[in-house]
Amino acid sequence: MKTTERSVPRWAYRLAHLIPFMVLPSGLWRLGLVFGSSMGLVDANGTPTLLEGAGDKVYVVGLTIFSELIALTALGMVSRWGEVVPRWIPFIGGRRVHPYAAIIPATLGALSLIAIWTYGFRDAYTGHFIPFESTGWKVLMLACYSPLNLWGPALLVLTWAYYRRRRDVLRPGTRDQVSENAAAV
Repeated sequence: MKTTERSVPRWAYRLAHLIPFMVLPSGLWRLGLVFGSSMGLVDANGTPTLLEGAGDKVYVVGLTIFSELIALTALGMVSRWGEVVPRWIPFIGGRRVHPYAAIIPATLGALSLIAIWTYGFRDAYTGHFIPFESTGWKVLMLACYSPLNLWGPALLVLTWAYYRRRRDVLRPGTRDQVSENAAAV
């Protein structure tokens, strides 16, 4: 098994593997909608809200899969494929990943997630939130979606650890030595 050029702190490795599990509960909650449950959601008249039509269900399943795949990209911050593009990828396989090619999108993604979930939860603990048929359903939804508030900050901390581990590649004069070490692997 190939490892990274520099060792990954144990806490960063664990955090990267924890991020997909922060996203999983919300996906499972949404899948309940796909399988015919209202998950306690009601309209203004108190009638259970159900997904109608195949299009809505495909959208929700697609959103769930997409969210989980995006969460899994955090593993690149602690894996070899976050430093060298896997050889099976056409045209760029085997090339080194410039650190900023990972740092900039990860930072922007983390800040976006913080903004999205801060905005999304602005009324979560007030009476102006999504209507539910009971408090229990609201608590379940909040329990499933609350971990998403940790996704952005966790990714930001993980990105900082990636930067610290790979910063020598960014310094003039050290790039040649790092490149020689990578070629030897």
